[in-house]
Amino acid sequence: MSEQPVEIQPDRSLEEALLAAIAQDDAAEISALLEPLPLADALREILQLEADDRKKVLTLVPPALAAHLIEEAPHELGASLMEALEAARAVEIMDELDSDVQADLIGDMEAVEAEAILSKMDAGDAADVRRLAEYDPETAGGLMMAEAFWFKDTQTVGAVLREMASDDHDVDRYRGQHPYIVDENGAPIGVVSLRGLLSTKRSARLTSIMIEPMTVGVNASLSELEDIFDKYPFLGMPVVETDGRLVGTVSREAVSYALLERAESESLKLQGVVGDELRSMPTWLRSRRRLAWLSANIVLNIIAASVISAYEATLTAVIAIAIFLPMVSDMSGCSGNQAVGVTMRELSLGLVRPVDAFRVWLKEVSVGVINGIALGILIGIVAWVWKGNAALGLVIGLALAMNTILAVSIGGVVPLLLKRLGQDPAAASGPLLTTVTDMAGFFFVLSLATLMMPWLV
Repeated sequence: MSEQPVEIQPDRSLEEALLAAIAQDDAAEISALLEPLPLADALREILQLEADDRKKVLTLVPPALAAHLIEEAPHELGASLMEALEAARAVEIMDELDSDVQADLIGDMEAVEAEAILSKMDAGDAADVRRLAEYDPETAGGLMMAEAFWFKDTQTVGAVLREMASDDHDVDRYRGQHPYIVDENGAPIGVVSLRGLLSTKRSARLTSIMIEPMTVGVNASLSELEDIFDKYPFLGMPVVETDGRLVGTVSREAVSYALLERAESESLKLQGVVGDELRSMPTWLRSRRRLAWLSANIVLNIIAASVISAYEATLTAVIAIAIFLPMVSDMSGCSGNQAVGVTMRELSLGLVRPVDAFRVWLKEVSVGVINGIALGILIGIVAWVWKGNAALGLVIGLALAMNTILAVSIGGVVPLLLKRLGQDPAAASGPLLTTVTDMAGFFFVLSLATLMMPWLV
């Protein structure tokens, strides 16, 4: 530590003070600057630094503060920050985190860096992290923390209270869980309240004051967990393996965060952004991810443009049609995106499955016919009044009506078909819908115009 601490002048910015402290390797000063800030603000300050300075900050500050900052960051960003550290330092930070957060970070790291950290962790903790990382991240197993607050069914109230009061028992790590009672096989058979422990005779057995617990299996889906926490006021629930053993607990907070993450991820994927992109990430990585989607879109748009090329003579003869082409494709695309949104929502809630594709299609066609006719009449009247040609209004109105029906059919059904094929419905539905509605919209307008050419010129 520097013998001359950094003096912060009243007109000096926090960034300048932080950079000065980093330059002097002044761990105490860096901590003093960051600790008073809300975690989100402290993380923001760190992310504005160069990569080497970020690494230095996370190396110099106390492990607990570094852990709070890592936990505040999105998982992928937190993992990249941890990967940049020396393995020994990363382990110090990991020791301050709960097992569910540890598993999330390890799951987002490159295999080599993850193994380097796990190899230096306590063997038991590393085993817990490896086990948690094997579960699907959107199941109870993937969301649970391995730390469970449990006691044996043979223990008395007094023995439990003495154990909880001992220095060896860290009650805070259980996030306010009620103690679970397990049998000789490790299966939860009861749960007791902390109030019940304090108000019961010390000689009483735990089995005399416990009530039967509600448990969830490790493979319970995120949607199932959402339903349970909506129905019951639990802060957390015990998670059991297929053989009934208690293997962890899943909290209401973890489920709520996972639901928020899923909604954000699906929204970003529909816009062509894959992963937890942040502007603090390497420019080349961000560019590569975006190009993967944009490059595919070039091919799809060339296909759509080829339709226009095939009807070049029609466009030349009736140039007014060009004005309405983007209107037809854009309005149909909006209708299709509405259908995609509803299907993605119902998929996330478990209300529809790929086998329901035909039923979903029937329902979307019903809406598509009504909306298509309404929108077609509206834009047809606009085209007629604007250009003074009733035939043009009929062409544009019919094209929009037909394209709207097609768009909602694709938007409602394609996510289910992609799910059936094992593809990401959120990432693929958007580009596919956009291209097909553009191509079909151009085709409907130009082919109808070609048929009605005598009345258009």
